[in-house]
Amino acid sequence: MTRKRSGGSSVKPDEEVVPKKVVKHSPGKEATAAADECNNTLPRKLALSEPAIFANPEGSAHLGEYKRVTKEEAMKMLPPDRPARVYADGIYDMFHSGHARALMQAKKLFPNTYLIVGVCSDELTHSLKGRTVMTEWERYEAIRHCRYVDEVIKDAPWTLEPEFLEKHRIDFVAHDDLPYGTGSSSADVYQHIKEAGMFCATQRTEGISTSDVIARIVKDYDMYIRRNLARGYTAKELNVSYMREKKIAVQNTVDTVKAKVKDMGEKYKSFVNNLDDKRQEVLDKWREKSTDFVQNFIQMYGAMNQVKEQLMEAMSPGRTSPNAESPRSRSPTLWSPTRFGMPSPTTTSQGTSTSEDLSEEE
Repeated sequence: MTRKRSGGSSVKPDEEVVPKKVVKHSPGKEATAAADECNNTLPRKLALSEPAIFANPEGSAHLGEYKRVTKEEAMKMLPPDRPARVYADGIYDMFHSGHARALMQAKKLFPNTYLIVGVCSDELTHSLKGRTVMTEWERYEAIRHCRYVDEVIKDAPWTLEPEFLEKHRIDFVAHDDLPYGTGSSSADVYQHIKEAGMFCATQRTEGISTSDVIARIVKDYDMYIRRNLARGYTAKELNVSYMREKKIAVQNTVDTVKAKVKDMGEKYKSFVNNLDDKRQEVLDKWREKSTDFVQNFIQMYGAMNQVKEQLMEAMSPGRTSPNAESPRSRSPTLWSPTRFGMPSPTTTSQGTSTSEDLSEEE
């Protein structure tokens, strides 16, 4: 795409970009076969290491007498000593892949093509179409460094007069084939080129154009303003009012605080997760140790139960087991009152037995 138009056929970026419209102008099967054979025999061209040259303002008189070749002759590489000179013109503002693919199509129109690209100046473009983002020199340089371009014409005309075509020895003009008017006129500026059989149609690339790129920038206008202010551009350079600049500064501060809070939240969440993992690890270890402790205690208690009697006897030598017989029943004399200097019991009026009676009873 060169000059922006509404509608029109297009190709997707991953599709073959050889222009379909040119096929109807092909000279026939023999010429096509000859061109294919020529393409197969020519060595593959590598990327260029030098930018394209600027055209001489005086034209291409050094090429000698101008005799335009036909498409049939160009496909057969006749005459063989010179390439077909193809001209493509446009604004080429914010040079993008759609521009490059259109120029690639123009370059591949014939087996041997010399591609000349005309770029309109700022003055002409602003008066007939509108303002551009890039200056004319930026657009010139962008075109010069496209690998398909051999020569660049500065301050190219909006309409192509026969004198201009002859001055630069132009054989064919490449552009998309929709009618393109000038200003308030709806007449196609390429109509006389088409009638002369010099027009070669290219196809626009779907989904990319200068207007589309600008629309994306406008859509995210605030984001680009904030980014450029952060990079050091002044509000005056960006054509931003004082109040808008302050509003953007406040918004930047709010966003910075939000980012810090979010970062702190993520760190806190990570800390809590790590703490929870540690807690679970400690609990698991405690559970494991407690199980070992209980098992060891049970084993220890069982061993102590087996030697309990021995331990009790060792700790209290005169102490016997509670289940043993009482000392009194085992040794009656051991508890005799006379042993401790107490008087022997006597018979009372209630019939209390004396010591002798007790002895006889025993």
